[in-house]
Amino acid sequence: MIRAAVVGAGSWGTTFAKVLADAGCETTVLARRAEVAEQINERHRNEQYLPDVTLPESLHATTDPHDALRRSDLVFLSVPSQQLRASLSALSAHLPSDAVLVSLIKGLERGSMLRMSEVLVNEIDWDIARLGVLSGPNIAREIAAEEPAAAAVASADLALAEWVAQCVTNRYFSAFANDDVVGTEYGGVLKNLIALAVGIVAGVGYGENTKAAIITRGLEEISRFAVAFGGRPETLVGLAGLGDLIATCESPLSRNHTAGRLLGQGHPLDEVVHRMQQTAEGIGSVRPVLDLAREHGVEMPIVSQVAQVLDGRMNPADLTVHITPRNEEALADATAGGDKIR
Repeated sequence: MIRAAVVGAGSWGTTFAKVLADAGCETTVLARRAEVAEQINERHRNEQYLPDVTLPESLHATTDPHDALRRSDLVFLSVPSQQLRASLSALSAHLPSDAVLVSLIKGLERGSMLRMSEVLVNEIDWDIARLGVLSGPNIAREIAAEEPAAAAVASADLALAEWVAQCVTNRYFSAFANDDVVGTEYGGVLKNLIALAVGIVAGVGYGENTKAAIITRGLEEISRFAVAFGGRPETLVGLAGLGDLIATCESPLSRNHTAGRLLGQGHPLDEVVHRMQQTAEGIGSVRPVLDLAREHGVEMPIVSQVAQVLDGRMNPADLTVHITPRNEEALADATAGGDKIR
């Protein structure tokens, strides 16, 4: 039997632990708080994040890294992107040298602007041949309710990606392998930024035409970015790109869509962050993505407008797919902030 550990007991970490247990893996959740581990072990629940979900009785939880990791064949990481490096520093001594690490995280590290797989290699010098990423249209609550879903698993070693995909596949969750780590990770990062934009215009009160236009132009925008950094175009029209984009932009359960909607309704950024029970990764990724885009000459007009809304330099009602007479002046201000807008 495959032994798996999931680092992180939020909604996605707990949900994915359920996926693993239902796929036949011996699974342990490494929780930060003792009361969460106790709930999972004794009541088979995670009341804060998945209050209506009964977890498998075989699922075990602990706050002890040694207990969670020491015998694991597979270790899945589900912590906020900005906490990954510190988490790795605390966990590295407990990781089996032959374990396979898989990132479930969609974000870029502030400052370094590294993808999560790059943080793993950078912080603990992990062998890329034993490293994977999983991404796709994965709204946690829907998967926890066993609604059919799918994801992409990527690794530089395609055989490893295929093995991981087989390990996580069960009767309601399917995984498909590829060897495009760059495209798979950037798809997961960038769709959050477009979801913020769609949430903003939804909060303003605009309808399906506006949202569809932003999703369509947004896909072209994030594909252009990912390809510039070595991703493959076909990855961005697959589960890790288009699939994730649709789910994140359309679902009321999406954290980034929710954050954008609150911004569109006029709530200030600080209040939005405070009201969100979980991290909306897109908020922290906007500026790093724009910095990288500028360095590589990639134009990202939609993401640039999202940045201006976050900074309070643009009225949410003025976020559009292209420059219009009423927002031309506001968009021109982006040049002063370093964002090139076409």
